[in-house]
Amino acid sequence: MKASLLIHNISHLYTQANTPPVKGKKMSDIICLDNAYLACNEAKIIAFGSGEYDQLIDEKTVVIDANGMILLPGLIDSHTHLVHGGSREDEFALKLEGVPYLEILKQGGGILSTVQKTKAASFKELYDKAKASLDEMLLYGVTTIEAKSGYGLDLDTEIKQLEVAKKLNHDHPIDIVSTYLGAHAYPEEYKDNKKAFVDKIINDLETIKKLDLAKFVDVFCEEGVFGLQETEAIISRAKEIGLIPRLHADEMHPLGGAGLGIKYQAASVDHLMAVSDQDIMKLAESDTIANLLPATSFFLNKAYAPARKLIDSGAAVAVSSDYNPGSTPSENFQLTLQIAGNKLRMLPNEILTASTINPAYHLGVAHDRGSIAIGKNADFVLMKASNIEYLIYHYGINHTAHVFKNGVMVVKDRQICY
Repeated sequence: MKASLLIHNISHLYTQANTPPVKGKKMSDIICLDNAYLACNEAKIIAFGSGEYDQLIDEKTVVIDANGMILLPGLIDSHTHLVHGGSREDEFALKLEGVPYLEILKQGGGILSTVQKTKAASFKELYDKAKASLDEMLLYGVTTIEAKSGYGLDLDTEIKQLEVAKKLNHDHPIDIVSTYLGAHAYPEEYKDNKKAFVDKIINDLETIKKLDLAKFVDVFCEEGVFGLQETEAIISRAKEIGLIPRLHADEMHPLGGAGLGIKYQAASVDHLMAVSDQDIMKLAESDTIANLLPATSFFLNKAYAPARKLIDSGAAVAVSSDYNPGSTPSENFQLTLQIAGNKLRMLPNEILTASTINPAYHLGVAHDRGSIAIGKNADFVLMKASNIEYLIYHYGINHTAHVFKNGVMVVKDRQICY
């Protein structure tokens, strides 16, 4: 078979060598091919390697010289709150002054502020705002994301968020895997009757499933929000009807959310800044991904998740942005990866695994993306960096030159071109 597209003169081509979930020390097992090429036929990878490639091309093949850039699989950001109304820069000074979050909430800020803005926003307003964020993510080399609802706290607004994500998944080069996060907070009208709200979420799961708007169900399992009992009631019902559990877990307190997620074969447990040693060992023995969000710790000046302990114990780790208006207002996924190196003490090879094949695994898409492999989607990024170490070391800038999605160039010379 001849290639429709061939990239050559790649200084280093990087990809993970193992089948996911990739755990512990294996996260560093990266294949690095020097003086490499990559060949595609339409949307799929048909060959890659070092050295000669003449047998793969004919007069119809588009041949692109990488000019010594490095090539990585398309990056996968597996925890975002993409669709939301407004922003919260008005709270930034209050946070710097040390005003507690609960006080900001009393003043009409916090998550309930975003809920109000999301409810008030039209479909088009939410679509346009989220599309602009997707374009930013694409410029940084992201080709697949997960996107949560969670800023409605009522079924109609949650559906509106998920429908925006569904249309963007159709319209935009970035693939979007959706998560229903109805259990993100308690709305004001239910603050004195939390059981009724949990019951409502459980009932609403049927509608989400029937409308086919989400693959996953997430719960903010934390002290003061949804406790272990409430969380279990929601995710057990979700699993019964064919929705896959995920959890915001052990972000501020070692509540045991990670262990609960593992019990229900959650695809991932996310945050984990306060995860217990007991649950770290459970993660190492399970296929649930520990999804870490270091940019949130950076922005909030809070503790970082124990990435080294998780990896050294044998757990499978992913790294995600947590893009949202309150605690991580940045679409710069490369910065997230650089923080993972500097603050989580993760090695560059581990970070590549954590931002490609492991997130692909827990999003259920590793069969066709997350690594450079024959038969997989031609999702890849060419970066102006001498090696993968330089990508993590030289922080705060965009190293991306070109981005390809399904074999089509969608970013050229750091400019959107789809």
